[in-house]
Amino acid sequence: MSETPAFLDSGRPDVPDIVVPRGITPFYLPSRPVRGRLVRLGPLAEALLTRHDNHAAVTALLGQALALAAVLASALKFRGSFSLQAKGDGPVGMLLADCTHDGALRGYVRADAERLADLLAGHPAPSAGKLLGEGCMAFTVDQGPDMDRQQGIVSITGDSLGDAALHYFTTSEQLTVWLRLACAHTPAGWRASALVLEKLAGGGGIDHGIDETVQEESWRTATLLAATVTDAELLDDGLAPERLLFNLFHCEGVAADRPRALAYGCRCSRQRLSGILEGFASDDLDHMAVDGEIVMTCEFCNFDFRFARADVHGANA
Repeated sequence: MSETPAFLDSGRPDVPDIVVPRGITPFYLPSRPVRGRLVRLGPLAEALLTRHDNHAAVTALLGQALALAAVLASALKFRGSFSLQAKGDGPVGMLLADCTHDGALRGYVRADAERLADLLAGHPAPSAGKLLGEGCMAFTVDQGPDMDRQQGIVSITGDSLGDAALHYFTTSEQLTVWLRLACAHTPAGWRASALVLEKLAGGGGIDHGIDETVQEESWRTATLLAATVTDAELLDDGLAPERLLFNLFHCEGVAADRPRALAYGCRCSRQRLSGILEGFASDDLDHMAVDGEIVMTCEFCNFDFRFARADVHGANA
């Protein structure tokens, strides 16, 4: 237990301190109406995904969600957090991943062990659609208490997490997007990645004099080239992001922008949880205590915070 009073202890718990300096690589095709981003979590995926002992299929789903949150957050101008949350009637009842404006990433998944075992008995490698079942996915930008939250909600559609995200872009944002997600356990540990292409309105880098048919063909060419990427390439730490993009789009003259970092981003602290506990009535705190101690576990980093009951006063103390 920390020797610092809980209401003053805002430090991080004993969790990995990992930063991936080149976690996000923005890029564009100068002569095409296309821009995109390549996200690679590298060793950050292993650190985030192994905090809980989940089945490999569930872990892979969370890894894809983390990569998706990072690639979507990196397209927005905001200060705060961007989150995606999926709730369905399948064995995975809840899936959550969020990324702050400065790349702090965290995620959590909750699965029903019995229902998951039943699913795996018939589907050893279940799709995201089977894991989540029918439900909805919410995309939320939270910039703090002084600003309204921005949120979009869409039904979970298709077999993959990417299908559900694309459905959101098509129906809610009216954007033309190509997306690929990958997550797997490799010889280096768990790795996760995302590659997204966006069609720019007004032709992007193409001269306005070129007709719409040519622009559509340019977009089609870019997506066909992107579709040649393999999961192994996306997850290979030894293949530099710029090299991967060059391999895919060298005939288009791809240009990479300045990379952005991703980091282990659980934001829990004794200070924050102490504030929550202080809002409970004394009787409720007494019921929470076991052997004179209250234990609160962060769902994201799976770290136990321990508070002596005598140090927590409660709302009606």
